Amino acid sequence: MCQRNSRYRLRGCLVAGLVAAAVHLPNSASAGIPLPVLADGTPSLAPMLESVLPGVVNVVATGRVRQQAHPLLDDPFFRHFFNAPRQPRYRETQSIGSGVIIDARRGYVVTNYHVVESGTEFLVRLGDDREFPATLIGSDPDTDLAVVRIQADQLQAIPFPKNDSLRVGDFVVAIGNPFGLRQTVTSGIVSALGRHGLGRGYEDYIQTDASINPGNSGGALVNLRGELVGINTMIYSNSGGSIGIGFAIPAPMVRNITKAIIDDGRVIRPSLGVVGQDLHAELAQAFDLQPNDGVLVARILEGSPADQAGLEPGDVIRKLGDVRLRDTDSLRRALGLARAGERLPLIYLRNGKQHTVTVRLVAPATAEIDGATVHPLLDGVRLANMTGHHPLAGRLQGLVVEQVTTGSRAAMAGLRSGDIITQIGRTPTGSVDDAKRAATDAQGELVLRIQRDQRSAFVVLR
Repeated sequence: MCQRNSRYRLRGCLVAGLVAAAVHLPNSASAGIPLPVLADGTPSLAPMLESVLPGVVNVVATGRVRQQAHPLLDDPFFRHFFNAPRQPRYRETQSIGSGVIIDARRGYVVTNYHVVESGTEFLVRLGDDREFPATLIGSDPDTDLAVVRIQADQLQAIPFPKNDSLRVGDFVVAIGNPFGLRQTVTSGIVSALGRHGLGRGYEDYIQTDASINPGNSGGALVNLRGELVGINTMIYSNSGGSIGIGFAIPAPMVRNITKAIIDDGRVIRPSLGVVGQDLHAELAQAFDLQPNDGVLVARILEGSPADQAGLEPGDVIRKLGDVRLRDTDSLRRALGLARAGERLPLIYLRNGKQHTVTVRLVAPATAEIDGATVHPLLDGVRLANMTGHHPLAGRLQGLVVEQVTTGSRAAMAGLRSGDIITQIGRTPTGSVDDAKRAATDAQGELVLRIQRDQRSAFVVLR
C-alpha cells in the first residue's frame, strides 16, 4: 500500500477493506526454515538479503489534483463582502511507495500503479541514498502495475525465478519502505495462491502473512533464493492495521505485464472471441459434468480466434495455455497473462470427448478516438466503444477509457485507464456518438459517471 499526501497522511489506495498486513515468521528452531548458516553456525537471511536489498527502491510521485471548492467561493461579490480569499483550484499531492529494479542495464523499475497514478513528476531513491528523476514508461491499472525508468549506473536488479514453482507453505520475505522506513524486511509464508474476487481487474494474487504496511506497495516479495516471486500490493484489514493477510502480484504476471509496458508503452490484452458461462450446478448436470469444471461457450464471435479454431456453442473450455479453467473469471485471468499474437494450446470438451487445438490470440478491434473530439476537457484521453471482446460486454454499456495522459485535466480529476464512462451528465453513453451528443450540452464542466472495479462513482472535469 502506498503512503499519500505531502503530510504523509495515509490514503485507502485499494478497494474497501483492502489496505496492508503481516505476521512475523516463527523462529527457525520451531519452523525449520532452511536458512544459510554463518561462520559461527548461526542461521541467517543476511547473505541472501545482501544481494537483494539494493534492488528495492523508494518511489515518490508528486502531482496535482483539483480541489472541490464551495461554489460561493467563486463568486467575486461573496469573496469581497466576506473578505474571503480565493481558494486554489489545485493542491499538491505526494504518493510514497516502493519499487523493484528489474533491469539494471536499462534502469527499469516496477512499482504499483496506485503509487504513481496521480503523479506528474517522479523520483526514485536507491538504498545507497542516491536519488534520480524517473520517467513513467507506462502503467496497467487492471493489474495495478507500472514501470518507471531512471538513468543511473551501478544498479542491481532482483531476478525473476527460473521456474514458477511457488507453493503454499514456501517461505518468503517482503521488502519495502513502510511508513517511510526504508529497506524494511519482514518474513512469512505463502498462505494461498490464486486469490481473486477482491474487486480488481485481473487477479491472481499470492496471499502471504509477511508484514505489508503503507509504503510497502510496489516492494519485493522474494523467496529464500533471493528471486522475485511477487510485487506487494495490498492487505486485507478492517481497521488499516495488520492482521496477517497480505497480497502480492505473482511473478509470471509481473514479468508479462512489464514486458508489454516496456515494449509497447501499455498493455494490449488479446481476445479469444467467446462469450462464456460458468458451469453452475444445473448447467453442469445438464452437460454431465462437475460444477466449475470449465467455461461453457455460449456464443462465438465471427472471425475470432475461437471461430477459426473450430469452437462451437456448447463446447466446454477446460484449459488455455498452462491455466486450468474453472469459470469465466479464470478465463479472463488467463487472457490477462497472454499477449496478442501469442499461440496457445486450448483444451475443450465436445459431446464428452476431449479435443486440443492451437489458437492464435489477437488484439480486439477497438476503434479508438481522441477524447478532445468529444469535448476539449477530455484532451489527453483515448476512448473506445465497448466491443464484444470486453469482459463486461453484455453486462454493462459504456465508453471505455483506454488511456489517460499524465498531467491532463482528466488525470487530475481522477479519471483512469480502464474506467467505463456510463453517463455524461444525465445522459447514458453507450457509444462515442452518445458521448458527443451529451457533451454538447455541457456548460463549463463535464460530470462523468464511471464504473471502476465493480464500483460506480462520479468524476467532474472543469
